[in-house]
Amino acid sequence: MNNITLRIATTADASLIAEISRETFYETFAEHNTKADMDKFLSEQFSKEQLIEEVGVEGNTFLLACINDLPAGYIFLKEGSHKNLQHKKAVEISRLYSVTSFIGKGIGKALMLAAIDHAKKYNFGLIWLGVWEHNFRAIQFYHSFGFEKFDEHDFILGDDVQKDWLMRLAL
Repeated sequence: MNNITLRIATTADASLIAEISRETFYETFAEHNTKADMDKFLSEQFSKEQLIEEVGVEGNTFLLACINDLPAGYIFLKEGSHKNLQHKKAVEISRLYSVTSFIGKGIGKALMLAAIDHAKKYNFGLIWLGVWEHNFRAIQFYHSFGFEKFDEHDFILGDDVQKDWLMRLAL
């Protein structure tokens, strides 16, 4: 059994979160995108400065997962609904990333269960997220928790317009 621990991340963790974000995003999506698009996206979305702005903001919660004190992943929860959802009290899973070497060790499940607990604790009636339409492993993972597709939207990766599925889970 893996010794998974979760804790709320602080601004002091922004560099670590940026490192995990860049590493996992690159390993997951580089083969499907150009180097130029990946470089642009990573520099714009996962800079230390950008993450310092996001971590610690009211309504944003970052949970950092570790196995035996080694950083293994994180989840970024952001309060707020989507324009196409009727439910006003919602929380978005903005990111759920597991370090590649820890995939299959229960990190994603632990983070998802923590997100659901967080949503229930703060009386959110709905959790929603966006996932790339071709990320079949992630879509299957979300389906396993009961998430259902409710819409699609454009996702800009560098200069490339891609399609994300929007999925929701009513609590």
